Amino acid sequence: MTQLLRVQNFMVSSDGIAAGEDQSLENPFGLDVAPERLFAWAGATASWPNRTDPGGSRGLDDYFTRDFTHNIGAEIMGRNKFGPQRGPWTDHEWQGWWGDEPPFHTPVFVLTHHPRPSFTLGDTTFHFVDGDPAAVLEQAREAAQGKDVRLGGGVTTIREFLDADLVDTLHVAVSPLKLGSGLRLWESPDELLDRFHLDVVPSPSGVTHHLFWRR
Repeated sequence: MTQLLRVQNFMVSSDGIAAGEDQSLENPFGLDVAPERLFAWAGATASWPNRTDPGGSRGLDDYFTRDFTHNIGAEIMGRNKFGPQRGPWTDHEWQGWWGDEPPFHTPVFVLTHHPRPSFTLGDTTFHFVDGDPAAVLEQAREAAQGKDVRLGGGVTTIREFLDADLVDTLHVAVSPLKLGSGLRLWESPDELLDRFHLDVVPSPSGVTHHLFWRR
């Protein structure tokens, strides 16, 4: 059975930007605008995991939100998605932005040139690995036990795996918001058409879902 490497529900602005360059503990996305504006479409759905009140939208946006964990056995993320520290780890007590019950519920492989011991929060175990994309993907696939692997981001990590031609499918939700500067996934989604088919599906929420799958 083929194990896919999937990018899911990755959110960018209309000019392809997903994060700012000045990330900090207080500002995880490094953006001058509220990052909630990028993922408001998902937060408004009935299946949004942090929803505290009844209701929420159904339809296309809800399908993608609900599908986020389907058949995922492991995740790969860049160090910036785990936390804002750079260089050697100076504080092992701080265990990332994700709280005592991280939303992944799988093994997570954090890319870093400064490995540290693995630890478990809830049912998520974080492993800190230094290796090229193909080697890390092999570790994640073994841990996924036959399920797919999610490539969680951020932008630099996704570009690295795209450049290594390891990504099988991508779902990118493009917001009508224009940011102007920051970490850019693409200048245009057409850049990927040499390797991927593309369907573009607008949603009533205002986002446009870009669905890529390998040719």
